[in-house]
Amino acid sequence: MQVFYLHGFASSPQSSKAGFFAERLAGRGLTLRAPDFNEPDFSTLTVTRMVRQVRDAIDEAGDPAVLIGSSLGAFVAVQAALGSPARVSHLVLLAPALDFGGNRMRDLGDRGVDEWRRTDRLEIFHYAYGRGMPVRYELYADARRYDAMNAALAMPIQVFQGRQDAAVDAGTVERWSRARPNVELHLLDDDHQLHASLEYIWTEMVRFLTLS
Repeated sequence: MQVFYLHGFASSPQSSKAGFFAERLAGRGLTLRAPDFNEPDFSTLTVTRMVRQVRDAIDEAGDPAVLIGSSLGAFVAVQAALGSPARVSHLVLLAPALDFGGNRMRDLGDRGVDEWRRTDRLEIFHYAYGRGMPVRYELYADARRYDAMNAALAMPIQVFQGRQDAAVDAGTVERWSRARPNVELHLLDDDHQLHASLEYIWTEMVRFLTLS
C-alpha cells in the first residue's frame, strides 16, 4: 500500500495535517508521499497539472494507492481516481471542495471573474508562504472542465466534513456522499481545517484502511 496526501489550495506538503498523518503512518511502517502542487510555479497552477502530478506519482510507486485529499486536494483525488480507477484502492476526502470546477470561486462574482480574465492575475494569500501570491486565470478556466459532483467511483471512499466549514458547503458534501453506497460519511463539529478532529479522523482511517 502506498499512501499519498494531496494538500489544499495555497497550502503545501508541509502543512500541519500532512505532518500529522506522516507521523502516524510512520509509526505503522508506512511512508506518506505528498506531491507539491506549488511546483514548478504556483502562478501557473491548474487542476490538469495537479492530476498529472498525482498520476505520475502513482505510476512511479507501483502498488495500489490510497489518496488522502484535503479541500482542493480532495477534488484532485477524485479526478485522479476517475482516470486511474485500477490504481487507487481507497479515497479519504477531508472537507472536499467537490464543486471546485463549477462554483468554488463564485464569491468573486461575475465582475471579479471578468477582471481576473482581463488581467490574468488574482492575488491569493498563500498560507504556506505567508504572503500574497498571484495565480493565473487558467486555474479557473481549467477547473471548469472537471466534474466531481457526478463522479462515478466504485472504490471505498471515506469523507470527513465539518459542519462549521465556511469554505466548503457541508450540505453539498452530505448530498454527494449519501447518493453513493460506497461512501462512508462523517459529519463533524469542526471547521474547514478539521484540526480539532484529527485524532478521531486517524482512528476511523485506521479502521477504514485496516491498518491495525
